[in-house]
Amino acid sequence: MSDIDRDRLGLFVGVLIAAAVLLVAAARALGVSTVALAPVYMFSPLVAGLVVCLRHDVGVREVGLRVGRPPWLLAAPFVALGLVGVTLAVAVAVPGVAFDPTGDPLPGVGLPAGPLGVAAALGLALALGATVNAVFAFGEEFGWRGYLLWELAPLGFWRASLGVGALWGVWHAPVIAAGYNYPSFPTVGVAVMTLACIAFSPVYTFLVVRAESAIAAALLHGVFNGSAGLVLVYAAASNVRLAELVASPVGAAGMAAFGLAAVAIALRGAPTLDRSFAAGDRTDP
Repeated sequence: MSDIDRDRLGLFVGVLIAAAVLLVAAARALGVSTVALAPVYMFSPLVAGLVVCLRHDVGVREVGLRVGRPPWLLAAPFVALGLVGVTLAVAVAVPGVAFDPTGDPLPGVGLPAGPLGVAAALGLALALGATVNAVFAFGEEFGWRGYLLWELAPLGFWRASLGVGALWGVWHAPVIAAGYNYPSFPTVGVAVMTLACIAFSPVYTFLVVRAESAIAAALLHGVFNGSAGLVLVYAAASNVRLAELVASPVGAAGMAAFGLAAVAIALRGAPTLDRSFAAGDRTDP
């Protein structure tokens, strides 16, 4: 840990804690759930990362705020769709969960039935996920896969991914405890969400390193969030425990999908991670 600046890291975590406290206080003052204020809270990692960069004279390009390698940026949204597909396949393979072809992912929109409707839903998820959703996702990702990944890079690919994923998961606690993602299991949900973020993290790290840009993480995050609802629509679970903790993009099925991707990364060989990941001088594909 000698190469990790504890002052920078402490400031980053401190801003995140302050944001969480403000979120809870604002929700109580307004008489609303913290979930209602989540779109604003999503930008707290961006604020924390910018505060550190400005306070400690760290360039934002240095931590990944750059275009990077366009082929990998283009790949990120399709990786997200593929992982959603694997998540759905894993979910419906679980006893007590069945594929529901009659599911309507966009009630009121009037999508065609059958495969054409699924294709249309995927197209909309891709378009919205890579644009509107990606803007909100960047509010998180400049913090997680920008500054924090840069700070923890001396730990190497796997340990840095673990550290980023763990903090990313715990950061969700104020909204998870209010019923977000796991409304029937708000306490257990904090632990499940943390495990899910840890499982997700290596894929995010891989794409950011290959793309040489934190924008790749925002695209992956935005499209995954935009299309993950398809799992909830088409995977019909027989009880609430299966629905929220297993057959969910942020449940066991999602962890399994990303876990399989992490195994593939390990078998192929994880890319080298150091603080030059956004330097623009990589020679590997």
